[in-house]
Amino acid sequence: MFRILLLLLAIYASSAAHALTPEQALAMAAGETDARIQAVQQAAGAADPQATQLLQALADDAVKVAGNRVFIVRGEQAVDAVSGQPADLPADAEDVISNNRMRGEIETALAGIRLFSTDARERAQAVRSLASEPDESRLPLIDKALQAETDASIRAQLELLRAAVMLASDDAAKRREAALALAESRSPATRTLLLERIAAERDPAARAAMQSALRSVESRLAWAERAGQVFSGISLGSILLLVALGLAITYGLMGVINMAHGELMMIGAYATYVVQGLFQRFAPGAFDFYLVAAVPVAFGASALMGAILERGVIRFLYGRPLETLLATWGISLMLMQGVRSVFGAQNVGVENPSWMSGGVVVLGSLQLPWNRIVIIGFALAVLAAVAWLIARTRLGLFVRGVTQNRPIAACMGVNTARTDTLAFALGSGIAGLAGCALSQVGNVGPDLGQSYIVDAFMVVVLGGVGQLAGTVYAALGLGVINKFLEGWAGAVLAKIAVLVMIVLVIQKRPQGLFALKGREA
Repeated sequence: MFRILLLLLAIYASSAAHALTPEQALAMAAGETDARIQAVQQAAGAADPQATQLLQALADDAVKVAGNRVFIVRGEQAVDAVSGQPADLPADAEDVISNNRMRGEIETALAGIRLFSTDARERAQAVRSLASEPDESRLPLIDKALQAETDASIRAQLELLRAAVMLASDDAAKRREAALALAESRSPATRTLLLERIAAERDPAARAAMQSALRSVESRLAWAERAGQVFSGISLGSILLLVALGLAITYGLMGVINMAHGELMMIGAYATYVVQGLFQRFAPGAFDFYLVAAVPVAFGASALMGAILERGVIRFLYGRPLETLLATWGISLMLMQGVRSVFGAQNVGVENPSWMSGGVVVLGSLQLPWNRIVIIGFALAVLAAVAWLIARTRLGLFVRGVTQNRPIAACMGVNTARTDTLAFALGSGIAGLAGCALSQVGNVGPDLGQSYIVDAFMVVVLGGVGQLAGTVYAALGLGVINKFLEGWAGAVLAKIAVLVMIVLVIQKRPQGLFALKGREA
């Protein structure tokens, strides 16, 4: 019993020693900057909840001082910074003003406190914040966090942070040791730090170690940059694939040059925008699920417009490609003007659901956005569904039969006019799905379809007319090649180079890279 009492007294004394005092609170909020910074550093080391609350309030400009008392004011409510109890704010209370140096120290102190958070994401964010401005005075805090850290990835980041801090040491041997440890880093901030230290380094051995570490870091960053270009290319290719899949049916299988295909995609994007508005107005609590409802709506709106277009215009122009091209081009202009009349000429914004925000960090410095990852997966799912529908369903059988030999298909009892309408509606609906996906990576406007229609035709022609597999290879290939060329020659020259390459390929293989062969042709 006596031992338990002693233990409780020791715990109470320890907590009392670390509790925020009125003098410490006043020192953090008022006085010269150097004295305030020293008080902030002491409060961060104490890890007292009231001190943490005061630091956050200082960062938010929510602190006032009246006499020797410090208050945290949020909205109309004021609390005493030391006790945390509600208090009446004196009339002569003055705002606490922090300069940029003070703000940086407060943010660093908060990051140091978050190193011991129970949330692994907060600890990782704290490490990244401290890594932006490594300081040797924070070494004890980092060592303490290293002893307590159990997550392997965060521990590795802490070890790199410790090495970055040691790089500023007065001991040349410690600087050499730190440079060797930093050679494993994949962070651009490490590259910048090494460049700064190399310029100021006077010890030849330490300078050589830093230069070697810099080469290693730059090599890793180069690989991360290449991986980023590949991902960007696959992301662009997945968007081209979605746009070109519908065109592969209307043009590749049916032989219709539909210049309004981009506008059908635009209709899908605006349908997504309308569904978003309905959820924001009538079901704001379920907003994260609006995209699930928008997908079938976008498909249905574009498919309906495609069916009307086929029944009203295109069915009278089969076998007359020039007239079809001119008619669908005129329809595209009408659709764009109609959208301008209804929604206005300005772009409209479509928000990402919360589960599509942010991204996943790989290779240290490469972040893959969730919205792009989801679009890639969505494109693959749509591709699988289209391939299954064309190859395994009754509608797919009819479409292939009418495409290969319309008279024989009609003799076998196939309603060719109805099949044409369904196939065209299917291709148009897939264009609407492409518009739904595009709305998640950019603004939606009346000219949305014009940006992709030429690229979509190039994908279909390059892959081989009537070949879904060729469409996939061409879309992904063009996306990756375009992104690599952009990094080397710029966006405009990259587009020109891709166009020239396609022209040369078509000159050698007019039927496309993956054309049908033998009896299939």
